[in-house]
Amino acid sequence: MKRIISLAVASAAIFASVASAQAQDVRIAMLVKNLGNGFFDAANKGGQEAADELGNVELIFTAPTAPTAEGQIEIINNLIAQNVDAIVISANDPTALIPATQRAMARGITVISFDSGIAQEGRQMQLNPSNNELIGVKQIQMASDAAGGSGEIAILSATAQATNQNIWIDEMRKELANANRSSLNLVDVVFGDDQSDKSYQEALGLFARFPDLKVIIAPTTVGIAAAAQAVRDEDLVGKVFVTGLGLPSEMAGHVDSGAVESFAIWNPIDLGYTATYAAFQIAQGNATAEPGDSIPVGRMGTLSIGDTGEAAMAEPFTYDASNVNDFKDIF
Repeated sequence: MKRIISLAVASAAIFASVASAQAQDVRIAMLVKNLGNGFFDAANKGGQEAADELGNVELIFTAPTAPTAEGQIEIINNLIAQNVDAIVISANDPTALIPATQRAMARGITVISFDSGIAQEGRQMQLNPSNNELIGVKQIQMASDAAGGSGEIAILSATAQATNQNIWIDEMRKELANANRSSLNLVDVVFGDDQSDKSYQEALGLFARFPDLKVIIAPTTVGIAAAAQAVRDEDLVGKVFVTGLGLPSEMAGHVDSGAVESFAIWNPIDLGYTATYAAFQIAQGNATAEPGDSIPVGRMGTLSIGDTGEAAMAEPFTYDASNVNDFKDIF
């Protein structure tokens, strides 16, 4: 009888230990470019939604105060020391983070990049918000519409090292090389470093150097808002238009003012949700990021992994006076 009781107690203890381990939270860190960025605040909201839905996920939202690779590297090292289960990164530099993320992966930490990617050797998967070609073509089309099909245009980007920005600029250049875009003249590409003040000053510089400028394309939520404000402050509404990638909550007033006719964006809430969900699936061994694999991501369906470990979420959506006010209170 004593042996039976001992076995029962031992079995109960083992069961309790297993249950406790299963109940332990999976800790996922969302490391974004910098604090105070509305796009990433919305991505955090989506990540928290995924964490709540999954039920045993603790989401750690973190970023450097300025959008630098050095700031992100310091945070990655801290996250390694904390032994988190996964790190989801929007990178300030595609290659500078690689040694740090490789150390994380060597410790068994899942690393995926989203939005702005890390080079393939520094992560297991890259989640692109959309198809890069479509993003580039979309922005040139919006610029052409605003310019009436011809004239001088300029690009106001984030940092010179931002992976996604540079890819989209390359796609824009390809589109501009097409015969049907020959009347559009790209006069300059400038960088505001995803800082409002610097982006604003770069826009003012474009106005001064190119008095016939018709459109500024800003493929960054910080840059597009700063450029639109500069257009308004300089009384250039109707002469210079701004387009690119922005948040409805930040751009509705600029659309109403006439500084912006249209802009585009995917839903950053969905992007944060999808990245967090995918990181959980990989970290828990429910899926891999090998080419040809599929990763279920809750309400966003399934991601298909391409040859370089990349997946795309959705096509960008155009916002203008007809719909921007319907979305401004959402993100």
